[in-house]
Amino acid sequence: MRTTLTLDDDVAALLARARRSRQVSLKALVNEALRSGLAQLAAPPPRRKPYRTRPAPVGRCLLGGLDDVAEALAMAEGEAFK
Repeated sequence: MRTTLTLDDDVAALLARARRSRQVSLKALVNEALRSGLAQLAAPPPRRKPYRTRPAPVGRCLLGGLDDVAEALAMAEGEAFK
C-alpha cells in the first residue's frame, strides 16, 4: 500500500538517526515502528499494584466523641470559636 506521511521534524530526526544506526531502509523502519506502536496501543494496559497507605498510630482520641462537631470545636478551640 502506498501512502504519504507528513512527519514532524523531531520524528523525522529520530527516524534518520535510527536508519543510520541500524542501516535499514526507511520503509522497513517505519513498518517496524508502526507494528510495535500499534501492538502497544492494542494491548491492555499493564495491571498496576494497588496503592496502599500504611496506618500510623496516633494514640487514643482525646475528645469524648466526634459525632457533634460543635462540641469537638468547643473542646479544641474553646468556647470563643463561634
